[in-house]
Amino acid sequence: MKRFFQPVQKDGSFKKPNLSSSSSSPTPAVVEDEENNKSQKKEPTKFLTWNANSFLLRVKNNWPDFTKFIDDIDPDVIAIQEVRMPAAGAKGAPKNPRELKDDNNSSREEKLIITRALSGPTFRKYDVWWSLSDTKYAGTALFVKKCFPPKKVSFNLDTSVSKHEADGRVIIAEFESFRIMNTYVPNNGWKDEENAFQRRRKWDKRMKEFVLQSTDKPLIWCGDLNVSHEEIDVSHPDFFRTAKLNGYIPPNKEDCGQPGFTLSERKRFGSILKEGKLIDAYRYLHKEKDMERGFSWCGNPIGKHRGKKMRIDYHLVSEKLKDKIVKCEMHGQGIELEGFYGSDHCPVTLELAETTVDAS
Repeated sequence: MKRFFQPVQKDGSFKKPNLSSSSSSPTPAVVEDEENNKSQKKEPTKFLTWNANSFLLRVKNNWPDFTKFIDDIDPDVIAIQEVRMPAAGAKGAPKNPRELKDDNNSSREEKLIITRALSGPTFRKYDVWWSLSDTKYAGTALFVKKCFPPKKVSFNLDTSVSKHEADGRVIIAEFESFRIMNTYVPNNGWKDEENAFQRRRKWDKRMKEFVLQSTDKPLIWCGDLNVSHEEIDVSHPDFFRTAKLNGYIPPNKEDCGQPGFTLSERKRFGSILKEGKLIDAYRYLHKEKDMERGFSWCGNPIGKHRGKKMRIDYHLVSEKLKDKIVKCEMHGQGIELEGFYGSDHCPVTLELAETTVDAS
């Protein structure tokens, strides 16, 4: 979600990520053998979601700290939003979910930077799928440990088609007993005449249909969902409720206020949760407002939005998984965005109880 930050710097200088800290690390074969040997789980149980606000910039500017964080948390699945890398192939052509664009000098160099970063020991144990736009806009990625290969990976809310969702906003991985869906939900926008409201209403309608139709397996839905459901999910409810852009007031009162905190968005989100029988894992465990660690997005540390925070990044799980929720945590805090790793969003993790394999 990009709201109040200054425009992100252009990706002009291609600084190689610092991988020197891993120079004495085990070989790829040793890493993978150790990972497979220590994991007796049938399926993933530890999940991380993060809006990176340009994955390339995070690799270039924040990679050592972020990889250390991943090493410490050791998630089985990593869901990334706002990748902002162009898809491989010509515009409008079918997308290759295992490749990045490399048909010109600039894209080849950017792909090399990403490839180098992902070849280190931290990310070598993951397979990655990309769902990307034709330009440096939106986009999602899903990293899954190689010891947990999904049965199927889709890129559209209509899983019967191979076409990627517009702007690469969806990845769905199916495992034996559940599905995980990574989404980067469109921003509601400020003005009705720019069609942003209609786009978001259409998205919410399609998402509700998907959730109601996907009842054969429990669902884990994670990502930047671009909505704060209740007042407890924003730091300053009155500020966000009355927010305006250039004095514009939408004709429908339910569309007034900060995108992500308008009444219409919150009502539709609540309907998806209720009718889809989904549990907000963080709120299920954390009933009280936490002004320090209870939000996943924070405004620019400089200016009127300093210290204004929203919880718009979620792990939602089917009610059938409710009793398996062990942890759901925000990993950023403070006005100075500690633990945000260069983004305006912090990572959010979910841990479910394990179902182990009999090792005898």
